[in-house]
Amino acid sequence: MAPILALEAIAKRFGAVVVADGIDFALNEGEAVGIIGPNGAGKTTLFSIAAGTIAPDAGRVLFAGEDITHLTAERRCRKGLARSFQIPQPFSGMTVFENVVVAAAFGANEAEAAVYDRCVELLERCGLVNKANQSAGGLTLLDRKRLELARALATKPHVLLLDEVAGGLTEHECTALVALIKDVQARGVSIVWIEHVVHALLATVDRLLVLHGGKLIAQGDPHVVIRSPQVAEIYMGIAADA
Repeated sequence: MAPILALEAIAKRFGAVVVADGIDFALNEGEAVGIIGPNGAGKTTLFSIAAGTIAPDAGRVLFAGEDITHLTAERRCRKGLARSFQIPQPFSGMTVFENVVVAAAFGANEAEAAVYDRCVELLERCGLVNKANQSAGGLTLLDRKRLELARALATKPHVLLLDEVAGGLTEHECTALVALIKDVQARGVSIVWIEHVVHALLATVDRLLVLHGGKLIAQGDPHVVIRSPQVAEIYMGIAADA
């Protein structure tokens, strides 16, 4: 069976800066994969290439075996590839419920009236149902992140790309978020999660990848990868042979 998402020989540069240098990556159906790396390693650019908001200079993006490299972000979303953004940007003048309805109707290509019940269920799962009629612009950081996730889930994704959704949260809030993401995976959604809050990844993902200088330099069991001397050198400046 083909991976649900695959990046093949992906290359991208902005001027002299190489952000992807022949990256190969495959996500299996039902799997949760974490990606870590220092700022500027190319993590978010890789997500943008997968989601269709940035075109690669070379390489292919495959979804369930289909080449989607030249499809728009909208068409990728309607095929089942959704993403969240590091900085949530809801429609601030609309209510929480209206934000999710827009995502469901346009992202999943359904009639507005047909998505109401599903949107209420998503708000319940994401802990926002009691704020359904509140303006999205007045939400706390945690609730903005919950809404970002609810909007992505409203598009009925098979694959969900999460970009630093735990950043800025308290320990208690992070624990609640991890539980929510585990529930999403348990319902059959495959996940790729970029995150600097490493303990959140270790509690969630099946496999961990390390991106540095536009290359994947390590991958495998999360607890083994995070203890790698090479990873320690990248993150803390500790020499690999120390």
